[in-house]
Amino acid sequence: MRPFGNDITNIPTNNGNGNNGNNDPNDGNDNRNNGNRSSNLSSDDTEESGISDDPSIPPHIARIGGIGTFPPIAGQGVIRVVQRCEDAKENHKLDLSSCELMQIPDAVYHLMRNTELVTCNLSGNVLKSVSPKFSQKFSTITDLNLSHNKLSRLPEEFASLTALTKLNISNNSFIVLPQVVFKLQSLASLDAQHNAILEIDTDEAIASDCLALVDLRNNPLSRNCRRKLQDFKTSFRLEISKDVEEDW
Repeated sequence: MRPFGNDITNIPTNNGNGNNGNNDPNDGNDNRNNGNRSSNLSSDDTEESGISDDPSIPPHIARIGGIGTFPPIAGQGVIRVVQRCEDAKENHKLDLSSCELMQIPDAVYHLMRNTELVTCNLSGNVLKSVSPKFSQKFSTITDLNLSHNKLSRLPEEFASLTALTKLNISNNSFIVLPQVVFKLQSLASLDAQHNAILEIDTDEAIASDCLALVDLRNNPLSRNCRRKLQDFKTSFRLEISKDVEEDW
């Protein structure tokens, strides 16, 4: 019987020489050679199986056993975000539009930690929410573009954006106008077009003394809300669609 300590995966075929129990050191060499041959065969089998032909896996990765890589768009997206952060360090304008972001990466906050931003453009992404720490990290911005995302709410912490004068939340999924917008002290322009806003609380106090424009066009405002807005006396220009839709 072959000792347990030997490599039982490479037992040589019995050639009838009666050396079943010998301790010939050449046995180890034979075993290693067999192992090398097996390895080569496995490598050949892998190549013949077509694994390395997968266009998403570079050949040099497949040869060392790689089974997947980041999709090209992911790599390009990371490079784009990093480059735009570097640009923002120079011009204080962070443009992360159309970067396919589902959230704002922590790396962005890290890269921008020593930069006082003036504007921030996050339009054209797939954001469903904005972290409360956004207002803490980017407290100096005056212009914020969140249009063309999937937002349905804004964090209450946005009230601390005391320098914000222009806010664009158009083309999102808001059903109600976020209450926090009434608390923005320096807000001069609010673009909330093309949402799903049905109601607006006209009794909410507006903190800003310099509000000049609120654009609510292309929202399915209820008939009652529309009537209240039309009678609402404001110091700013209020834009709503003229076409009255029938209530559901």
